[in-house]
Amino acid sequence: MSHTFYNSLDLACKSPFGAVKAGQPVTFNLTVPEGLGYVDPHLVLTKDCEDPVHYRMEFTGQTPKVNHFALTVTPTTSGLYFYHFDLYTDFRRIYRTPGGEGVLSWTDGQDWQLTVYEPDFKTPDWLKNGTMYQIFPDRFCEGKPNKAMPFADRIYRADKTGEPYFWPTEQSEGYLNMDYYGGDFAGIQQKLPYLRDLGVTCIYLNPIFEAHANHRYNTADYLKADPLLGTNEEFSALCAAAAKEGIRIILDGVFSHTGSDSRYFNREGRYGPGGAYRDRSSPYRSWYDFDSGYPCGYRSWWGFETLPEVQEESPSYVEFICGKGGVIDTWLNLGASGFRLDVADELPDDFIEKIRAAVKSHGEDKLLLGEVWEDATTKEAFGRRRTYLRGHGLDAVMNYPFRSATLDYLHGADVTAVADALMQICEHYPAPALNCAMNFLSTHDTERAITAIAGEPCNGRDRYWQSKRVIPSGQMDEAIRRLLLGYAMIFTLPGVPCVYYGDEIAMQGYRDPFNRAFFDWNSTEQRLRGPIKTLAALRRSCDAFDGGRLEIVRAEGDILHYRRVGVVQTAEIILNRGPHLIAEEAFGILLFDETEMTLEPLVCVKNASLVWERGCGSGTTALGAALATKKQDSFSLGLKQPGGIMYIDADWKDGCLHSLTLTVHVKIVAAGTAYLESF
Repeated sequence: MSHTFYNSLDLACKSPFGAVKAGQPVTFNLTVPEGLGYVDPHLVLTKDCEDPVHYRMEFTGQTPKVNHFALTVTPTTSGLYFYHFDLYTDFRRIYRTPGGEGVLSWTDGQDWQLTVYEPDFKTPDWLKNGTMYQIFPDRFCEGKPNKAMPFADRIYRADKTGEPYFWPTEQSEGYLNMDYYGGDFAGIQQKLPYLRDLGVTCIYLNPIFEAHANHRYNTADYLKADPLLGTNEEFSALCAAAAKEGIRIILDGVFSHTGSDSRYFNREGRYGPGGAYRDRSSPYRSWYDFDSGYPCGYRSWWGFETLPEVQEESPSYVEFICGKGGVIDTWLNLGASGFRLDVADELPDDFIEKIRAAVKSHGEDKLLLGEVWEDATTKEAFGRRRTYLRGHGLDAVMNYPFRSATLDYLHGADVTAVADALMQICEHYPAPALNCAMNFLSTHDTERAITAIAGEPCNGRDRYWQSKRVIPSGQMDEAIRRLLLGYAMIFTLPGVPCVYYGDEIAMQGYRDPFNRAFFDWNSTEQRLRGPIKTLAALRRSCDAFDGGRLEIVRAEGDILHYRRVGVVQTAEIILNRGPHLIAEEAFGILLFDETEMTLEPLVCVKNASLVWERGCGSGTTALGAALATKKQDSFSLGLKQPGGIMYIDADWKDGCLHSLTLTVHVKIVAAGTAYLESF
C-alpha cells in the first residue's frame, strides 16, 4: 500500500488551501513512514527568480509506523513561490504528482506552487454569484432596422440568416470584415427582458468604439461609439435600462494597438491631413514605433499592417487612456461597470496597474478583466513573469484552462487529468480572482461550443472548408446533451459562467467569422434555455457557488464528482458523460413534526454527503397512509417541505384506506444540495 507523504489539496497537509495573502501563515504537515529510517525533513521554498530557502520541519509525534512533521511559514511579500521537501539524510526528496500528491524521488521533479497575493486584493462582489453574457454587438439584435451605413465602405446585410462573408484580403493575411448586420444599442436594450429571464447579471460587449471593421478591434476613435451602434448617449441609456433589470455592462478595452484607419494613426487618410502616419508633429506620433526595420515602416500587432502597436509607456498615451476625461473615465461615467482588456499579456504590468487605478477611482465595484489563455499566475511574456494577478493589476481573467478541461472531459479525456487541471487553477489563483474568473465554452475567438463539442475537428482547415459546415441532424440530440453537460460544469465550478450569444439556441460555427453569425431570433430550440436559466438561479440561491471551495470527490471512468463547500451550504455535483445511469446505494430518513406539519426528507447517497431533498412524494404518500390509519378517518393536509408544500388527501371508507391523492407544489430549494447529472 502506497503512503501519502503530502497532498497540497488536503487541508490536513497544507492549511489554508491554495493561494494566500502576504503576511498569512501557511502550515505544512508531512508524514514519513518509519521504515525509511531516520530523516530530517526540510521545506525547500524558492521565491521566483531567487535562491531557495531551507526550513527545518519540527517533529510533532508518531502514529503507528509513521512519523509526523510540521512547519509554519509566513511569506511577507507577494509573488510566486515554489516548494518541495528534502529528507536531508540522503538524496531523497518529495515532489508533486498529479492530484497534488507527493512522491518520493531520487531525482528532481515538479515543485508545488504557492501564490502569495497582496493582502488588500478585493474584487467586485456583485459578479461572484451572477451569470455573464457575451455579445458581439453587430450580430445580436438590430433595434433600428434598415439603417443607412455611416461609412461608404460598409456592406449592409439585410438578410440576417446569411453566413458572414469571408472574402480574403489582398495580402491574404485574413479576410475582409466589411459586412455589417446592423446590431445596435437599441437592439440590446430591446432584449434586456430576455437576458434578465435567462438569468444574466452582466453583459460583456465586444468593442463598441468607432472602428472600420465589424469586429471593431481596430479602434478609430476611443471616445466615440461606432455610429452604427448608436451614440454615446444611447449607450448611457442602455446602461441605465440594464441596471433597472439588475444587469451591468462591461466593455472591451483594446489598448495594445489601434487601427491604421484611425484619427490617431490615419494611414488611410479618412481623418484628414493629421495623424501619426501622415504628420511627424502629430500629438499622437509618440504613441507609435516608426522604424524602417519593420516591413511596413512601423511596429504592428503580430505583423498586421492595419493594426499599428502603441507604445504603452508613452506618457501622453497613458494619460489619454487613464487620465481625467480619458477613455476609462469617459465610459465609466457613461454607465459602464468595467473593462475586459484585450491581449492583456501584451500590456506591461505597470500600464495595467495604471488602468486598474483609473477603473477603481470610480469605485471598488468596477471590474477589470483580462484576456489570458494560460494559467495567469505562471504566464511569461516578453521574457518576464507577469504579475497582474497578485492584487495590483487585474481583478480576474478569462478562464481558458477551465474551458480546455471542460472540453477535454466532454471529449472523453482521462477524467483524473481533467480533475487535476481544475484543481491546479484553484490552487494557483488568488481567491478574489478565482471567484470572478470568466468561465466559458465559446467566445468570438473560438469555435462555438456545440461545434467544438460535436463538430468534426477543424485541424487547421481553411475557411472554405469551415463555411456552411454543420453537425448532422442525427447527431444533434447527443450534441445538445453534451453541451448541457458542459454548461452544468462551468456554472458550478469556481468563477463566473459566461454564455456567448446564441449558444443558448445551439448556434454553430467554426472560427471567425463563422462563430459570429447573427442571432437567430426565429429559433425554436428550447432544450438549452431552460437548464441555463435554472443553473443561473441555482447560483444565486446557493452560497456554495459564491466563493465556495472546490473538492474533488470522485474522478474515474465517465464520472466527475466534485463538491462546492460554502459558508452555510454545500453542493454536490455529479457529472456523467457516459451512456449509462449512475447507480449508487442510498437510504433516507423522514423527519416529521406533527405540531408544525413539516416533513424534512434526508437522503444519504454513497460516496456523497447527506442531502436535504426539496420534497419527497413517496414519503409524503406513506405518511398520509400512516396518519389515515391512525385516525381511522379521511383527511386532507398540507405538509410543509424545504421546497414548498405537498398536499395529501386520504379517502377512508369501510374501515380501510380507499385512495390517496398527492398534489405537489415544490421548487428548487436554496438550502439544499444540487445534483447535476447527464441531462
